[in-house]
Order: sequence, then structure tokens, then C-alpha cells
Amino acid sequence: MNVLVVSAHPDDEVIGCGGTLLKHNANGDKIAWIIVTNISEEFGFSAERVLSRQTEIETVKNVIGIDELYQLNYPTMQLDNRALNKMVPQIAQAFHKFNPETIYILNRSDAHSDHRITFDAVMACTKSFRHPYIKRVLMYECVSETEFAPALSEKAFLPNYFVDISEYFKKKIDLLSIYQSEMGEHPFPRSYRNIEALAIFRGAVAGVEYAEAFQLLKYIDK
Repeated sequence: MNVLVVSAHPDDEVIGCGGTLLKHNANGDKIAWIIVTNISEEFGFSAERVLSRQTEIETVKNVIGIDELYQLNYPTMQLDNRALNKMVPQIAQAFHKFNPETIYILNRSDAHSDHRITFDAVMACTKSFRHPYIKRVLMYECVSETEFAPALSEKAFLPNYFVDISEYFKKKIDLLSIYQSEMGEHPFPRSYRNIEALAIFRGAVAGVEYAEAFQLLKYIDK
């Protein structure tokens, strides 16, 4: 199976579906990763931080076992609807190269605008008449963004697909430690304690020790 995960920023993918990606790798699936934004000195980041971010990405790529990496390099925290005209063809091109069957995508209602723009761009590329190889599209939840979406019914993340990651949870935590600068102490949302609490809660729903939850948007059985 060809599996593709899309993140607006590096760390989204590990927070939302790191255990699931590790499980895909263990099952022999081929994995691609699209990262939409990046940091640069032009936008105020130090040369040291720019270099360390690339090291983080490469390390996560190798630990998960990602086969293809596509970096679009849009400035972080600056995505808007004007970027869609350029972004959609870039994502479509990556799809044509990799032919993903399963796609993991950010939640459409996340508090971060970069997440919402990324969702719109990816969904524009999931039309079956253009990409007939796509069979499943799933939204993942991203701690610190999904739960801070507006408390409106139409914005709710409604998990209906659960993956048992009990065997891979410790390695997921190890992956998060690569993004150490993004982590904090409880009650900061992106804390190891909070991420474990969510995995335990989702696991209890699914009847396993630890789980990741998704909202299934599309399933084509063929």
C-alpha cells in the first residue's frame, strides 16, 4: 500500500499519526510525506535554527522509514487562500508521482490557519476522476490545534476510525523528542503527558492500550 501523510509543519505528522505511520512501515507499506511550510532566515529564524529544523525532518524521515519527502517551503504561519492556486498543482504533482492509496490529512477546522489552508489544498487533489488510485482519506487530530477549534457543531472532529498503536507508542514519544523545541510541560497542550492521555483515551474507546483516532472522509472499495 502507498501511504501519504501531509503536514503543514514538521511535528504535525508525529503528533497526529506517528504511531500509525510506524505501523504502516512495519507492515511493509511505502510512505510519502508532504511538508507544506518551512522556516528560513528571511523570515527571522537564525541560521542555526534553520539547520536544526532540517536535521529534525531528516531524522524523523529516517526513523519512521519514509520513502519520499516533498517539501513545498511556504513560509510558516503565513498561508492564506492566495497560496492555493500554486499549492494545489504542487500537491497534485506529488500525488501523480507517488500514487497514494491512503492519505492522512490535517483536520479541516484546526485553530491554526496553516492547517486549514493545507486541508483545503489537499482535498482539492482527491477527486477520483483525476487520482483514481486514492482509496481512503482520513483526517488526523493535532494536539494544540484540533481541540482549540471553535466550539461549533460544524467544526467538530468526529473520530470514527481508530488504529491500535500500543506496540508503537513508546517509539512515537521518541519521535516527538526529536521536536524537543515544540514540546512543553503540562498543562501546555503539546506535552508528553497530554499526548499519552489522548492515546489512552482513544485506546479506551477502541478497546486497546493506546490508539490514534481519525475521521474517515472517503473510502473507495475497489
